Amino acid sequence: MNNFTYYNPTTIEFGKEKENKIGDYLEQSGIKKVLLLYGGGSIKKNGLYEKIIISLNKNNIEYVELSGVVSNPLLAKVNEGITLAKDNDIEAILGVGGGSVADSAKAIAAGAMYNGDVWDFFINKAKIIEALPVFTVMTLSATASEMNGNAVVMNEDTKQKYSIASVLLNPKISVINPELMATVSKEYLAYSAVDIISHCIELYFTASSHPHFNSRIVEAIIKTVMETTEILLDDPNDYDARAEFAWAAIQALNGLTPAGTEGGNFPNHMIEHALSAIYNVPHGAGLSVVIPAWMKWYEAQNSIQFKRFAKEIFNEEGSAQGIEKLESWFVKIGSPTTLKAANIPRENIEELAINANSLAIIWGIGKIYSKDTIVEILEKA
Repeated sequence: MNNFTYYNPTTIEFGKEKENKIGDYLEQSGIKKVLLLYGGGSIKKNGLYEKIIISLNKNNIEYVELSGVVSNPLLAKVNEGITLAKDNDIEAILGVGGGSVADSAKAIAAGAMYNGDVWDFFINKAKIIEALPVFTVMTLSATASEMNGNAVVMNEDTKQKYSIASVLLNPKISVINPELMATVSKEYLAYSAVDIISHCIELYFTASSHPHFNSRIVEAIIKTVMETTEILLDDPNDYDARAEFAWAAIQALNGLTPAGTEGGNFPNHMIEHALSAIYNVPHGAGLSVVIPAWMKWYEAQNSIQFKRFAKEIFNEEGSAQGIEKLESWFVKIGSPTTLKAANIPRENIEELAINANSLAIIWGIGKIYSKDTIVEILEKA
């Protein structure tokens, strides 16, 4: 196991009715005025919005609202939020929703303390040195954005879906009430499950050193997600399954699983971001297309770990069987596994590869994942 520093400054408030205390948490943190950020209005239909407002008013927290965050969060909305934050002397960003809201909140938090274009952070032109504090109330579990400093945003003008990362963007407090997630559609439950699994397997397969303990954590998360997903597809109101799903999602990308590993990268995310950027594919749906294709291409480079995956997750002896079983499970839960199923024309693979390679260069893996290599991977989809 390699040397590492593990630090996570986020407090998780987990459980029933915790959302009613968000105003208390803000007040205890010395916050008096927030930008309240949310999506398309579902929180108003299900009563969550009213609970948030009551809690804010009870604690004399002023708020400015910004709605309209979409599932692949847009730079334009982030810039709108930055302007509101600067013009209204906002002290913190409160995101209420799923990962796209949390990601947008983080980008706004960084941009509100920067005099330049927030996109500078995404293209490594500038470094985040300060940010407004972020708080979240989550209505969907998938990205673990509620307990990490990562954020992904799409520049709709350039068709680039890029990311930023800084511990300064870790939410100060995230509220996780599994009851708030019971209305997530079966479609997006499936996409969320794929996203969580993808967070686990990226370094599991690509790290040059992956301690057995870390592998066991990853395998436990994947098994938990698969088991609870199937329970929730049958009974969306199973609180215990929803709670385990939500907690597993957080562990997949809060910095725990990479601790002590060496090397590795996130090629599936890198390629999928091109699918989302060009075709607005839901992130999890794009990942379920990319992952089996990438696994088939990469398997020979780490056959020992692929055999372990097959054995530990599916009780299969061979790497190919493990890949096949995972792909079949994606189909079983209703997530696409081919470009055709995701309504992406095969003749546009070249365009996708060029887009993905531009991000690979930003991430420092452009030589490993050239345009031609990415074409080769996508051809397997």
